[in-house]
Amino acid sequence: MDSDTRTYRTGDREVVLDLTRDAAAYVAERGDGLLHVFVPHATAGIAILETGAGSDDDLLAALADLLPADDRWRHRHGSPGHGRSHVMPALVPPYATVPVLDGRLALGTWQSICLVDLNVDNDVREVRFSFLAG
Repeated sequence: MDSDTRTYRTGDREVVLDLTRDAAAYVAERGDGLLHVFVPHATAGIAILETGAGSDDDLLAALADLLPADDRWRHRHGSPGHGRSHVMPALVPPYATVPVLDGRLALGTWQSICLVDLNVDNDVREVRFSFLAG
């Protein structure tokens, strides 16, 4: 297995960050196998969804409805509602695996690999791309 870690800045707002280009570049010319994407943070996740047509904003809105940024959370350090960021990976897991065929991601037409980050207290994220050859 081959693995590489990349650093992303997510800023001071909630974000769905498209990683598809970087993932495609990582697997280019590798043949067949599996790409595993993992974010080693307790407050971020990886999602496969359509981007650019409003789905990324819809995901953030749905997470805001499910996990309000208020004072209900027992985990209370950081910005108001920070505890919800620690619950989010149970809904948006910190990993995804995508088939790779002939060095190309086998995603559907509208699918993108995205980093989902609700934690406005930490603007730097590490993402690990790992390739397992078939």
